[in-house]
Amino acid sequence: MPSFDIVSKVDAQLLDNAVNVTRKEITNRFDFKDSPVEIDLDKKEYKLSLTTADDMKMRQLIDVLISRANKQGISPEAFDLSKDSYPSGKTVKQDVQVRNGLKQEDAKKVVKLIKDSGLKVQAQIMDDMVRVTGKKIDDLQSVIQLCRGADLGLPLQYENMRS
Repeated sequence: MPSFDIVSKVDAQLLDNAVNVTRKEITNRFDFKDSPVEIDLDKKEYKLSLTTADDMKMRQLIDVLISRANKQGISPEAFDLSKDSYPSGKTVKQDVQVRNGLKQEDAKKVVKLIKDSGLKVQAQIMDDMVRVTGKKIDDLQSVIQLCRGADLGLPLQYENMRS
């Protein structure tokens, strides 16, 4: 029976490249001259620690980071910007979590979307991915189009297609 997996993951090397390009661009920008800017990447926990002089520079830094990550092929939805920046001495800090893997509640949203569509496929949650099986490949391709069209707020990838 044909099947494929719906996952949400970020390649660590692409993320590292995006952070390095962001660092390089920030050092060359005039508006960040003589301003403390730090970008630290924790590859194990997929967490970014950003430090700037004020809130305006923090927003600019995040804009540059997201645009550079987007050019590397990382979806802007992969960055969890729900936590606000907080003052720390003379600087402003913000921790940005990079979404890697489907959480249980996000996987449930995807399965509910597929079940409500009425397509003749089965969707089941397996750890941090959703496996979709069906009798026809056309139905599976319809599921992919459905998930791409839905606004779930998640960067989804479709892999491991088997017929």
